[in-house]
Amino acid sequence: MPEELRIRVNGRELAVAAGTSVAAALLNAGIRGMRRSRTGEPRGPVCGMGACMECRITVDGRAQLRACQLRCREGMEIEC
Repeated sequence: MPEELRIRVNGRELAVAAGTSVAAALLNAGIRGMRRSRTGEPRGPVCGMGACMECRITVDGRAQLRACQLRCREGMEIEC
C-alpha cells in the first residue's frame, strides 16, 4: 500500500497517496475548478503537462503554480 500524507485544500484536510500530483488529488476530491477565468468561469486542468496553465493554484502562499506539475507533500496548504 502506498504511503499516505495529508494536505489542506481551502481549509479542508485531505489524505492522498505519496507521489500524487496536486491536480490529481484535487480532481479525486471532487474539485474541478482550480481557478476562475476573468469572466468567472471555473477553470481546471486541460493538458495535464503544464502547457495550458489552466490549473494554476496557490500553494503555501505562492500564487500561479501549476497543479499538474506539483507533487503533494505533507502539510501542503492549497488555495484554489
